Amino acid sequence: MFQTILFFGLAQNNKAIFSYFEYKGNDAFFSQKLNSKNQTYNPILPGMYPDPSICKRGKDYFLINSSFSYFPGIPIFHSTDLIHWKQIGHVLDQVSQLKLDGLGISGGIYAPSITYNENTQTFYVINTVVGGIGNYYVTTKDPFKGWSMPIKLPEVKGIDPSFFVDDDGAGYILSSQASDKPRWTGHTVIWIHSFDFEKEQVSKERQILMDGGSDTASHPRWLEGPHIFKVNGYYYLLAAEGGTLSGHKELVFRSKNVRGPYSPSPNNPILTQIDLPSNRNNKITNVGHADMVQDSKGNWFTVFLGTRPYADEQFNTGRETFILPVKWVDGFPIILEKGMQVPTVVSFNSTASINGLHTGNFTWKDEFNSKKLNLNWNTVRTPYNQWWNLNNGKMEINLLPKSLSQLVNPAFLGRRQQHQNFEATTVLDFTPTKENEFAGLAYFQNEKNYLTLGKILEGGKSMIIVRSIVNGKDSIVSRREINKVNSTEKIALSISVKEGVASFYYKTKGSKVLLIENVDVTNLSTKKAKGFVGSYIGLYATSLTY
Repeated sequence: MFQTILFFGLAQNNKAIFSYFEYKGNDAFFSQKLNSKNQTYNPILPGMYPDPSICKRGKDYFLINSSFSYFPGIPIFHSTDLIHWKQIGHVLDQVSQLKLDGLGISGGIYAPSITYNENTQTFYVINTVVGGIGNYYVTTKDPFKGWSMPIKLPEVKGIDPSFFVDDDGAGYILSSQASDKPRWTGHTVIWIHSFDFEKEQVSKERQILMDGGSDTASHPRWLEGPHIFKVNGYYYLLAAEGGTLSGHKELVFRSKNVRGPYSPSPNNPILTQIDLPSNRNNKITNVGHADMVQDSKGNWFTVFLGTRPYADEQFNTGRETFILPVKWVDGFPIILEKGMQVPTVVSFNSTASINGLHTGNFTWKDEFNSKKLNLNWNTVRTPYNQWWNLNNGKMEINLLPKSLSQLVNPAFLGRRQQHQNFEATTVLDFTPTKENEFAGLAYFQNEKNYLTLGKILEGGKSMIIVRSIVNGKDSIVSRREINKVNSTEKIALSISVKEGVASFYYKTKGSKVLLIENVDVTNLSTKKAKGFVGSYIGLYATSLTY
């Protein structure tokens, strides 16, 4: 039974009203024309959708991703053909399910894994909230209708847990953890626990399934994201290695016994891009952290994370979800042959009639006509009180005495940046009454790296400003007084980004005005900002400071 949580707004002295929000993506990467409905762009989920996990029941596929310290937690997508994906909700969409108090944006939900158990006719998502409750799982009979409260797993240590259901119904939990006796930096161990799905009990005893990796003499680092599959009497252990950036790769091992010992594939790594020339076109990098699924015809496919960098390996879009068919050679799976580039377009044998893709170049506009918040929107951390309100085609946001620089839940509604080149626009109705009040757009990466464009009161005058926070140091990079005649009028705000450079615009009456152009926003790239997230763009209001 799932409970709807009701929020009660906080009384505020002032609020910002937004008429709409529009996002337009235009990447050359997506310029190749799709020839049929049987094709999709890679990535299938652009923007910050890392650590994908996938499962199947009947004709339905379900895919989930990490969400770190954004709320709701764990976006979930549905498809019937592996091409057309539609977000159907979030696994953790109730305040009571997910507490992210005080966590940095790269804390929280790491690498969730989804499994369907035919014996219990139940879906399971197992996950780690880093800095929160640790390892836990949730269940549902129907992913379209919501998930249970988290069931804690204190016996399971480390991160990246996953379930495996054997042919006889026996259950197991895998996890990745730094070695108790590390012999080198990044020495990691894969553990296995028994799990009783009927009693919902995990064994306290655990066993090492893989210590370090296949070639310990080379001191492999960070063996993570383990999954087990059983094919033709063999157990296959799939795991990532090398960290989630430039050294990322995917490995596979097999055994006749679920508890091992496991032998490495002679084709390892079965997925990587680290051996390719750096000057290649349509470059996809950092690939790894894969999961696999078998369709009803016996074909295997994999989803995995990767990135689309611009100059100097920067990417503001975060780690994204890609898909490829899997080949089997001499009893082992191969995702991508060595020296091959991840293709930007993938073809499938599809008979689906679903229109549209969740990828490519597109325009997305929210005119706030729904009674519920669109699934694209997230808040930073858990909103215990609802500070926004959908009211007759308007988004009303109360000004809170909280800032994006703090480890709190500020009044920010953001959606993922999904393109290297994009423009975001809104129309704002807001009259600041105090000099610490601000409302407008925010382009956010983490607490120490973001930009804002909006309206303030300064020296009794209404001003439009662009504020830049770089590594925790903030400055006003542009300010312009609004004509007194227009000071209480609605104002259009736009941020245009081309790879690592941004331009900022506003419009009251008349033509659009350029505030400032060529602003360096490479500090919003994951490479410079560090951590594990991509950037968000959205609506922001505060009474603490602009």
